[in-house]
Amino acid sequence: MFELYKCGTILIFIIEYFGIFVHLFEKDYYKEFNYPYHGDIHQSIQQLRQHEKVDIPPINFYNYSFISNCEKKCTDSYNKYIRPRLVYIVKSAIDHFDRRLAIRKSWGYENRFSDVIIRTVFILGTQHDSHLQERISKESQRFRDIVQGDFYDTYFNNTIKTMIGFKWAVNYCPLSKFYMFVDDDMYVSTKNVLRFVRNPTHYPDYLLEPIYVLQRQNRIKRNVNLHLSNDSQHLNTKELTDLDNDNKMNNLSNLIISRLKRQVFDFELPSEVRMFAGYVFISSPHRHKSSKWYITLDEYPYNMWPPYVTAGAFILSKEALFDMYYASFYTKHFRFDDIYLGIVAMKADIEPFHCEEFYFYKKQYTVYNYRFVVASHGYEDTNELLRVWNEQKSAGNA
Repeated sequence: MFELYKCGTILIFIIEYFGIFVHLFEKDYYKEFNYPYHGDIHQSIQQLRQHEKVDIPPINFYNYSFISNCEKKCTDSYNKYIRPRLVYIVKSAIDHFDRRLAIRKSWGYENRFSDVIIRTVFILGTQHDSHLQERISKESQRFRDIVQGDFYDTYFNNTIKTMIGFKWAVNYCPLSKFYMFVDDDMYVSTKNVLRFVRNPTHYPDYLLEPIYVLQRQNRIKRNVNLHLSNDSQHLNTKELTDLDNDNKMNNLSNLIISRLKRQVFDFELPSEVRMFAGYVFISSPHRHKSSKWYITLDEYPYNMWPPYVTAGAFILSKEALFDMYYASFYTKHFRFDDIYLGIVAMKADIEPFHCEEFYFYKKQYTVYNYRFVVASHGYEDTNELLRVWNEQKSAGNA
C-alpha cells in the first residue's frame, strides 16, 4: 500500500512539474485571444502619433530615463534630423566591450556604403558596479554610440531594453526608413539587409542568376503544394485564372519563374508600408517548470502564442516602429521580448513577415552559403565574427 501511495505521489509530482494538468485549463487562442488592454487601440495610436490628447489613458509606460541618449546621432550640423536608410539598434550587455568594438569594425560600420546613410547605436542598461559604469562613460565619450537607460540589465529585462530602443528611435531618430534590432552575438550582412528591404517579398529570388532560377523552378515542381500556398498569394486574379487546372504544377512554376525574371531591381517599398520582418515562429507556451521559458496561466492563459519574430534580429519600417511603440502603451508588459512584440504587433494589426535568411541558430559557414544571409546567431567569438564578415565582404556579400 505504501509503495502504491509512493508511486502515486511521484506520478502526481511529475504531472505537476511538467505542466500536463495545466494544458487542460488553457484558453483557446484562436477563439478568445484578448490581451490587456481589452479594447480597440487604433484611434489611440493615431492620437499619440499626432501628439493629441488621448481618449483612453495608456496602461503601460517604459518611463526609464536615458543616462546617455546619443541625441545627435541622427542630426546634421544644423541640428535638423537626417533621413538614414537604415539604423542598427544593437541590444548589448553592459560588459560586452569586445563585441561592440567588433561590430563597429564590421557590420555596424556606419560608412560601409558612401551613398547610403547608416547609423548604429548600442542599447545598454546598468549594473551595480561603479568601475564598469566608468568604463561605459569613457566608451560613450569616445564612440558616441551608446544609448544607456537607467534599468537593471538582466535577461528578463530584455523587453525593457527593446522598448528603450523603440523609445530612442521615436524621440531621437524618427526619420529613418528602416530600423534593425540586433543582439550583439549576431553576424549581419549590411549589403543583404539593404537588398532585403528593397524587395522583401521576393528576397533573395530576385537576385538569382538564370541558372539558379531554373534550380528554383525544379524545387517548386518537387514541392508544388507549399508554393501554391506561399507564392500564389502574390499572383493576381487574371494570372491565377490562366492556370491550366490539369497541369497546375508546370504552369504555376513557370508563371512564378517568369515573374521572377521581370522583377524590378530598384523596387522601393512605399513609405506607408508597415513591415515587421525576421524569422517568424508559431508555437506554444512552455508549461513545464524546468524550462527557462516557463509561463504560468496567470501570466498567459492561452494555448498558443501570437505569431512572433525571433528577437535576435528583426527589421521594422518606420510606420511599423511608430505604431508598435504607441501600441505598447496599451499592452501589458511581458518579460519575453519576442513574445511581447508579437502581442504588440497583433494589437496594432501588423502581420510579421517571415524570411528564411534570418537565422535564429548559427548557420553552418561557408563563403558560398552565406551569400544571401541577412543575419545569423552564434557569433560570441569576436575573432570569428571579424573573419567571417571580412571574407563575406571580399566575396561581395557583406
